[in-house]
Amino acid sequence: MKKLLMIGSGICILFLASCNDSEGSDTATVNVRLTDGPAAYDAVNIDIQRIEINSNGQWTPLNFPSPGVYNLLNFKNGTDVVLGQAVLPAGNISQMRMVLGSNNTLVVNGVTHPLQTPSAEQSGLKFNWHQTLEANGAYTVWIDFDAGRSIVTSGNGSYILKPVIRTFSELTNGQIKGYVQPQAADAVVHAIVASDTIATAIPNNDGFFMFSGLSQGTYTVSYDASNSSGYIDESTGNVSVTFGQITNLGIKTLHQ
Repeated sequence: MKKLLMIGSGICILFLASCNDSEGSDTATVNVRLTDGPAAYDAVNIDIQRIEINSNGQWTPLNFPSPGVYNLLNFKNGTDVVLGQAVLPAGNISQMRMVLGSNNTLVVNGVTHPLQTPSAEQSGLKFNWHQTLEANGAYTVWIDFDAGRSIVTSGNGSYILKPVIRTFSELTNGQIKGYVQPQAADAVVHAIVASDTIATAIPNNDGFFMFSGLSQGTYTVSYDASNSSGYIDESTGNVSVTFGQITNLGIKTLHQ
């Protein structure tokens, strides 16, 4: 009788383990990171309180251990920060949502200004991320918060946050990187398709720049020197971008 009980107990344990394994196999892990397009400000401080992902029609909160203020300008030219992780059922992702707090500010020429965010505090900022999660899959998605295009000046001189946000994953991440010299040229770099500027980069102090989240295709990269620098604008054409690869343009030296 004891042997039968032991065998029965063993079968139950194996059954429960197989159930747990089966349930686990129906989920995927999503890691969320924050990056930024550049902006000509001292700081763009965004108070991020919650992030949610719409999975199969249901909103699921991200495990977000560090809510609070993030200076978007710290995350340019390929730099990013981990926000958190979610374990979601396999299936379709359609949207994400970022809920902001009230402590949003802009620093211009050393002066701090409040950023008005009327809609974000109530329902959250919704933006698209279309992805099919496979069972047992692991995914990384970047929230690209374009600080430069997200700030609007009102008629009375105050600043309003109207976020321009896009997302991209490891599967949809075309990248271009390089350097522009000399520093005295104070150049801004643009990625252009036909006559449309797709992305803009403000290089680091050493001249390094990087575009991420570009679509596959052929680009012209334009190096626009400051008007007051005396240096001449230049460009590089036929720059090919392929998902999963980084197109390295090396060093571009501008001349007077």
